[in-house]
Amino acid sequence: MNIITRNFFRLLRSGALNEYEPMEPMSAFKWRRLDQMVHAQHVERAALKGIKNHQFDEMMNIPEDLANQTPDNSAHQEEPRLSNHYLNFRLSRIENAERHAIDTNVDALNVLKIIVGNVSSMLNHGTMLSGIIELGSYLRNKGDKVDFVKLDTWLGKLQLRRMAQLQGSMLMSVFNFEQDELPFVRHVEAAANKLVLRSVTHSASDTAEEWHFRQLSSGFVQNNSALLRRNLRRSLRYITYAPLETVSNFFNNFARSLQEIEE
Repeated sequence: MNIITRNFFRLLRSGALNEYEPMEPMSAFKWRRLDQMVHAQHVERAALKGIKNHQFDEMMNIPEDLANQTPDNSAHQEEPRLSNHYLNFRLSRIENAERHAIDTNVDALNVLKIIVGNVSSMLNHGTMLSGIIELGSYLRNKGDKVDFVKLDTWLGKLQLRRMAQLQGSMLMSVFNFEQDELPFVRHVEAAANKLVLRSVTHSASDTAEEWHFRQLSSGFVQNNSALLRRNLRRSLRYITYAPLETVSNFFNNFARSLQEIEE
């Protein structure tokens, strides 16, 4: 892990989890590279809070224009959904049933929604840190109120136990969580650290046009082979953890791109 990535995670741990570790001084170029990573992962709020926490550090030499940014509060958070229609139907039934249950556990339902949202983000964009931070922060603040037995049952019904375990392993890998804080992690996923670091180092420069197919003025259809290959590689990385949802997600995106040609 290079100095940019080390400082990146120090800022996030400080801003999201109030964990302090001294920053390492960097050149302005490296700070701007870190800023690209922050925006690519949509973790501006946690990073800026981390900068504020470290503003009086002796070794903190971040450029003033980066330190004085303001977070964008305009983003609209969509209701998390699954690509597979059968699993998404199960998700809706779980949500409805739990809301009307005698022993309703809203916190377990909220954790489930965060995990599902992370699955969508990982499969569609390759970024996951914003949601992973949200999951970690929620568990640190309200984990004692979560019914993990219910959560485990729901994850089993949605075939997302390993995806949840992967997310928990990521919290352990880069945010210093202990396994006993994450009851849904039965064993640590070995690839967690590699997947997080790959997402961080690739997403800032991974800016190819987001189109699969487009119709040219001549009437012929052109495909974006680079994007298709990237989406296929991303799907292959996660297919072990959620086979049905990963395959459904890939083909749904493929079909949606074909439909856009008609519009």
